[in-house]
Amino acid sequence: MIISSLKEDQKIENRIAITPEMAKKYIELGFEVLISENYANHLGIKDQEYLELGVKNYKNDSEVITNADIILQVGFLSEDQNLLLKENQILIGSLDPYNNKKKISDLTKRKINVFSLELLPRITRAQSMDILSSQANLAGYKAVIESFAYFEKAIPMMMTAAGTVPAAKVMVVGAGVAGLQAIATAKRMGAIVFATDVRIASKEQVESLGGKFLIVEGSENLETEGGYAKETSEDFKKKQEELLKETLKKIDIVICTALIPGKKAPIIITDEMIDGMQQGSVIFDLAAVQGGNTSSTQVDTIVKKNGIKIIGDSNILNKLAVSASNLYSKNLFNFVSNLFDKENKKININTEDEIIQKTLIK
Repeated sequence: MIISSLKEDQKIENRIAITPEMAKKYIELGFEVLISENYANHLGIKDQEYLELGVKNYKNDSEVITNADIILQVGFLSEDQNLLLKENQILIGSLDPYNNKKKISDLTKRKINVFSLELLPRITRAQSMDILSSQANLAGYKAVIESFAYFEKAIPMMMTAAGTVPAAKVMVVGAGVAGLQAIATAKRMGAIVFATDVRIASKEQVESLGGKFLIVEGSENLETEGGYAKETSEDFKKKQEELLKETLKKIDIVICTALIPGKKAPIIITDEMIDGMQQGSVIFDLAAVQGGNTSSTQVDTIVKKNGIKIIGDSNILNKLAVSASNLYSKNLFNFVSNLFDKENKKININTEDEIIQKTLIK
C-alpha cells in the first residue's frame, strides 16, 4: 500500500499532512510513503529528513498522485490534480464538504473514495482523529496572542509606585473548543475574562477556567446532538444583543469563535455595539472566513472603526503551522490506522464502522 501527500498551495495553506514522525509510523505499519519534492521546506523540514526514513519524493506531482493508493492532504487538490485521481483511490483531508459539494460529487462519480474529517462523529473512539478540536485549540490560543499584540495597553493588573494598571477585560463569544482555549489563555495572561454561548452546558466549562459566563435570561439550551450550536430564534437574538451591547462597553478585547457547521457565521456583534465600545479595543474574529461574527469583519484585513481594530484572519493556523501540522498529521494517522486491516495489510472501508460511515462522502 502506498500513501502520499502533495505540497499545499502556500498562498492558502502552510500546514502539511505527513510529518517525518508520522511518515515513520506509516512505514512501520507497512506502507510505502511518497511526497512531492520540497514538501515541508517552508517549515524548516528538509527532504533529507524524510529520505533518511525511507520516504520517496518526486519532482512531478502527477507521479505522486498516480502511484498512490491513499492521498493525504490538508485542503483540496487543485482541479488539474483532481483529474489525475483514479478509480478506487482514497483522498483524505479537511475538504470543507459544505462548500466543495460539486468537486466532491465529481470525484465520487468517478468512484474515488473521499473522506472529509470535519464530518467525524462526536464519539469517544474518534477523539484522537478529531481535526476540528486539535486545530481549534491552537486557533483559540493564537487569536488571544494576536489580539494582545494589537492591544496597546498591558494585559495583567500591575501595581507600581506610579499607580495601578487595571487588568484588561476580555470577552469570548462562543465557548466551543477554540473559545475555551481562548478563555484559558487570556486568564493565564492575567486578563479578566467573560464568555457567552447559546449552549447552556458551556457555563460549567467556562467557570471551571475562571471565566464569567453571561447568560441570556430565559434562554434554552441550543445544542445539537453532535455538540454543535443551533441557530437561534429572533427573540433570543434580541435578548443576546441587549446583554452584549451593555457588556461590550466595558470590554477591551473580544475573541469571536461562533460558527454553525455548513452555514454562514451568525452576526453577533453589530455596528451599533462596536460604536459603543471603548477606543483602542480589539476584536479578533475567528469566524471571518464564514462571514464573520461582526457586521464589519473583512477577511485578511484589519478594519479600523471609531478607534477599534477588527481583525479577520482567513487561516490563523498558518501562523502556527509547525504545531498545527504535528497535531493534524497525528489525527490523520489515527484515522488511517482505523481504516487499515493490520492482519491482511490492506485498507478495509467498513461502512458499518460509524467513523468510516460518517466521513465517507457518497
